[in-house]
Order: sequence, then C-alpha cells, then structure tokens
Amino acid sequence: MTLATQTLAIIGAGNIGRALIGGLVRGGHLEPNNIRATRRRPDALSALGENFPGMVCTSDNTRAVRDASIVVLAVKPLSAPHVLSEIRPHIGTDTLIVSVLAGLTTRAIAQALGGEHPVVRSMPNTPMIVDQGATAITGGAFARTRHMEVARHLFEAVGKVEYVPEQLMDAVTGLSGSGPAYVYMLIEALTDAGVKQGLQRTVAFRLATQTVLGAATLVSRTGRHPAILRDEVTTPGGTAIAAIAELESHGLRTMFINAVATATRRSAQLSGMVGRPEPAL
Repeated sequence: MTLATQTLAIIGAGNIGRALIGGLVRGGHLEPNNIRATRRRPDALSALGENFPGMVCTSDNTRAVRDASIVVLAVKPLSAPHVLSEIRPHIGTDTLIVSVLAGLTTRAIAQALGGEHPVVRSMPNTPMIVDQGATAITGGAFARTRHMEVARHLFEAVGKVEYVPEQLMDAVTGLSGSGPAYVYMLIEALTDAGVKQGLQRTVAFRLATQTVLGAATLVSRTGRHPAILRDEVTTPGGTAIAAIAELESHGLRTMFINAVATATRRSAQLSGMVGRPEPAL
C-alpha cells in the first residue's frame, strides 16, 4: 500500500486533521482530490476548501468514508461513540482506520465498527502543523505490517514517528501528546524572567524561543545526551550552575515527571468515558 493510490477520509479536520492534510499535500504524497475532510461548522468547511482546492469538504461523515481506503478519526474522544456508530455501515473490511483519539483503544474501535478492521492508534502533537510533529503509533489485532507502513508514511509527512506497544500509548499522550503545552509554558516563563531582569518583552520572547528551539535542535542533530550538553555550558562557579541549583531546589524534574504522570492517568480515564454520548461531528 502506497499513499499515492489511497483515498483518505479525515473525520474531524480540526488542527490535527488540517495539519495532516497540509503535510500530505505539500509533500506531494497525496493529491487533494483523493482526500475527503469533514467538519461540523460551515465556515470551517469553507476555509478547508479554500486552503485545499479540489478536496471534498463535507459535514456528512458517511459520504466521506464511503469507499475510502484510509479513515482518520480525529474527532473529540467523547464524540467517538456516535461517530463510530454513524460510519459503521459504510466502512469496508479492508479499510485502514487510523485513530488520533486519546485513550481510545484499538480493540474498542474495532468492536464499535463491528468487524475485523485493521486499526492503528496514533498520538501526534500540534507541532505537526509546522511539520515538526512527534507521533507514536501502535497496531491493533488486525493491523498488518503494510497497514503500519501506511500509517507511518502518513505521519512522517508532518514529523517523526515512533512505534510503541499499545499499553504505553497513555504514557505517550502524557509525554509528547501534551508535551507542547509544557514547552509553551517554559517559553512564557523564560520570557517573563527576561522582562523581570529589564529586557523588552519582544526581545525576551525572541531570545527565549530561539534558545528552546536551538537547544532542542542541537540535541536532535547530535544525538548526544542532554546531560552532556548541559555540562558543556555549566562552568565551575558560573551562572548556569547557580541557576541549575535554584531549579533543582524547587523540584523542576519532579514537577515535569508528575505532570506527565497526571496527563497519562487522564488519558487512561478517557478510555472509560467513550460510552458517554455527545453530538455528532
């Protein structure tokens, strides 16, 4: 299975769905006329059509999935029961189902669709909007190697992809799925810190943003452990070690560890809430 020959339906083309479409089209992986996208609001549908001429934009989920070879589920987790029930009669047994829904297991999706459907569960994050996403994927009981390859190609269009066992997907949600929020808070805090020391806010913001970007890029490109890179800028009796000691005294590591654990637990809780109905997409 290659992407160029597929017909893709994205159910719930919000930020994640729209970013995925953008990466696929920009990279030449899939033509807009092979993509169908659904939204609930007419203005959102209109905007999709303007951004991706030739793509089918509709509020009719059944129309979107009919004869599609890949269906991406990108609705809110609490909307999933209604949407899955709605599209169930129109999904072929060979249709690849790719879910970006936090907490919803591959088994639950397959059962809701009433067949031995190949289901791939994924957890991307919002930096995929700028093709810098981090996505983890895992396959359900009926997902074969070819299905996993197609899912990998989908998300490689907007970033990097990792394979993980399904029992660790909640941890992925807590780490990289929710992780951008933690980094945004870090940039905001560094900016405020610069302002407190007398820098203009715009200057502090640009310096903080570039510092986070540069540090992450250096780690990614060199593959060196962050602790080694940290040691290289931590001179004896210097400013960095003084700041690090202050951060450690307030439990910086523990705060991040606990934040990821809390988000992981919330992801697991969502899997027990999918039976509660919510209006359709």
